Amino acid sequence: MIVSVSRHAHFNAAHRLFNKEWSNEQNDEIFGKCNNPHYHGHNYELIVTVKGPIDPKTGYVMDMKVLADLIEDKVEKQLDHKNLNEEVPIFKTRIPTVEWIAVTIWEWLRPHISEDLDLKVVLYETPRNFCEFDGTTQR
Repeated sequence: MIVSVSRHAHFNAAHRLFNKEWSNEQNDEIFGKCNNPHYHGHNYELIVTVKGPIDPKTGYVMDMKVLADLIEDKVEKQLDHKNLNEEVPIFKTRIPTVEWIAVTIWEWLRPHISEDLDLKVVLYETPRNFCEFDGTTQR
């Protein structure tokens, strides 16, 4: 049987949506108030889902304590109460949209989860705006 297990976490972070290659006018046109040069923040809600077979010896798909510790170490410590543009190196080259943040979180977690298990990240930027990424790179 294939089962999905999920862990919910959260972090608070500030960012600015800004493309360095564009003029201020073009950034304002595309990103609007999210282009505020003084940044703005979100209370992000994260759901990490691991999918795979139930281990007959443990009864787990994955030990949830291990997953919780991974999320704390690889995600929360890197992003919580940070200015993403200024303090998180990957966002020097990636605009910290909810899409890129979700992909980045997936990339940080994937090496630490068995290749036999599927991984999906759902990231809520607001209660109405969210993104999900499962490692798929083509349609």
